[in-house]
Parts: sequence; C-alpha cells; structure tokens
Amino acid sequence: MIDRGHDLALATQARLLRIARSTADRAPRPTPAADLAMMRRIDELHLNHPFAGSRMLRSRLVNEGIMVGRRMYGR
Repeated sequence: MIDRGHDLALATQARLLRIARSTADRAPRPTPAADLAMMRRIDELHLNHPFAGSRMLRSRLVNEGIMVGRRMYGR
C-alpha cells in the first residue's frame, strides 16, 4: 500500500490513497498470541455450532475459562 522507498513523498501517497498521513506513519503492531488463540477457538466453535450467536459463543468461551467480552479489559 504505502511504499516508503518510493519517489513520491509519504504525504502524497497517503493523499492519493485517501488515508490520513498519521495512519501511514504508524507501524502495525503484531496481534498477541493469546488473541490469536481466542480467535482460533471462536472459529472452531462457530464451525461446530453455526446457529450460535455472539452471546452463546461468549458463554461457551467463558465456560472454558477464556475471559471475553467488553468487561474483560477492566479486570
């Protein structure tokens, strides 16, 4: 997307792509391994229970001891 080695300035590339220049300045952070494991488990549950909604999937994860949901970050 953004090529830092290109002749065009970073600001010009960002303008052409219609993104904020500050977005182009930030280096992406890697996703934590715990989050990847939780996403993988959500995928497994969804494949096994396609009828399950977000609340049922959350309950299953909580029953497995995986803290999920909006309130998990405040603890």
